[in-house]
Amino acid sequence: MNFDKNRFQTETVTLNGETVRFRSWRNLSYVDRPVNPEFQQMNIFAPEDYFEGKSINGYRLATAPVFMPNTVGGYMPGMLNQPGCTHFGPARPNSIFCALQHGYVVAAPAIRGRTQKDESGKFTGKAPACIVDYKAAVRYLHYFAADLPGDENKIITNGTSAGGALSALMGACGNHPDYEPYLKALGAADAGDEIFAASCYCPITNLDHADMAYEWQFLHVNDYHRRHMKLNEGGRPSFTPVDADMTPLQIKTSAEEAAMFPAYVNSLQLKDHAGSPLVLDRNGEGSFKEYVKQIVLASAQRAIDNGLDVSDKKWLTVKNNKAVAMDFAGYVKDITRMKTAPAFDDLTMNSPENNLFGSETTDCRHFTAYSSQNSLADGSLAESGVVKLLNPMYYIEDEKAVTAKHWRIRHGECDRDTSLAISAMLTVKLQNNGARVDYHAPWDTPHSGDYDLEELFAWIDSICK
Repeated sequence: MNFDKNRFQTETVTLNGETVRFRSWRNLSYVDRPVNPEFQQMNIFAPEDYFEGKSINGYRLATAPVFMPNTVGGYMPGMLNQPGCTHFGPARPNSIFCALQHGYVVAAPAIRGRTQKDESGKFTGKAPACIVDYKAAVRYLHYFAADLPGDENKIITNGTSAGGALSALMGACGNHPDYEPYLKALGAADAGDEIFAASCYCPITNLDHADMAYEWQFLHVNDYHRRHMKLNEGGRPSFTPVDADMTPLQIKTSAEEAAMFPAYVNSLQLKDHAGSPLVLDRNGEGSFKEYVKQIVLASAQRAIDNGLDVSDKKWLTVKNNKAVAMDFAGYVKDITRMKTAPAFDDLTMNSPENNLFGSETTDCRHFTAYSSQNSLADGSLAESGVVKLLNPMYYIEDEKAVTAKHWRIRHGECDRDTSLAISAMLTVKLQNNGARVDYHAPWDTPHSGDYDLEELFAWIDSICK
C-alpha cells in the first residue's frame, strides 16, 4: 500500500461530443494484506486543468471535493470503474465522467462481494467484507491526503441499491471500533474512515427489519410482478416478466411479518419536525404511516408543479393543482408487489441477502429470528454482531461513531425493491440526531440511481463551497 503522486497517466475521454482531460492513478491497493487483490484496489482521477493552475466551478486542486462512487449492486463484487458510459440502461456518461467535468476529484474503489472465494475455496466476500473494504479505501485517502489531489476532508460517497446501503453505512458509522478487527486484519491504513457526506440512491439497508417493512407496505397485495434477469451473449442483461400469486404460506408469512413492524417503528422513538412522535398502532396505522403518505404526496406535488399529468393515478386526490390526499392501499396496488414474503430473509435461503450473510464456509444463512425459526431449509442463523455491521440504524446515535452531517437520499416513488418505510426511517433517525438530509421520492422513478447528476452535484456544491 503506497501512493506516488508522480506515477500518473494523463488521459482524455470524449463522450457525446464532450471531452474530459484528467490524470489517473490506477490499481492502487488500499490495504497491505488483500485477500482478493483485484477487488481491493482503487482508481483515482483528477481534472488535468488543476495541474495547469486553472479552476473549475470555483474549485482548485487543493479544494475540490472527493467524489467516491461504488459499483456494488445486489451485494455482488463491485468492479473498478473509470470515466466512460453507464453499464445499464441508455448509454450515457457515467457519474465519474460527469464528476470530472464538474471539477471533482474522483476516488473509485473496487469492493468485495458475497460470491467471492480465495484460492483455498473459502468465501471472502460475505458480510461485512463490503463495508470493510469501503472503509479501508477511505482510510487510504485520509492517510495519503498530503500527496493526493482534492480535499480529503470533503469525501462524498455515492451508491445505488446495495451500493446506496454501503454509502449510508459509510455516513453512519465512521471510525466505529466494531470494524477495527476486520480493518487491522487487512492491513488498512492507520487513519480515520469518517466521510463528509453520503449520497444514497434507493438503499437496500436495515436488512434485519426490511421484511417487516416490506410486508407492512404490501400487506394484502398477494400477486407479484417481477423480471427475471439473465445475461445475453454480449454480457448485457435481458429480462423476462414473471407474474404470479403468492402461496398460502407466503400470505401467512406476510401477515405475521407486517404485525411485527409497529413494535420496531415505535422502538426507534422517531419524531417529526414538530417534535411529535411517529408511531404505529397494532394494525399498522398511525402517524408514521401518515408521514410516509406525505412523502408520496410531496412527490406527486413536485410532478404536478413540473407540468406532469397525474390524472391516471386514481388513488391520488388533486384539488386546484394540489395533491391533497391519497389512498395508501390503492397506491401500493398500483406500483405492484415485486417480492414474495419474506422479501429478504427467504425461508428457503435463496435470496441475495441470505448469500450476503453466509460465512467463510457456509454460502447462505438466515439473518432474522423469524426466518430462522420458520426455515424451510434448516438454515443456520448469522451472528447478530455481523448483522449489526450492515445496518446504519444502529450507529446513528452511537457516540463511538462519527456520523456525517450531510446526506442526500433518493428513493423512487414507485420503487418496489424495498419498502419506502426503510428510507423514511433512516431519514428521520438522521434528522432527529442533527444531520441535514435532502430526501425525496422522485415521481414515477423505479429502483435506480445516478439519474439526476446535475441535482446531485448542485447539492454537493451547496455543502462544500
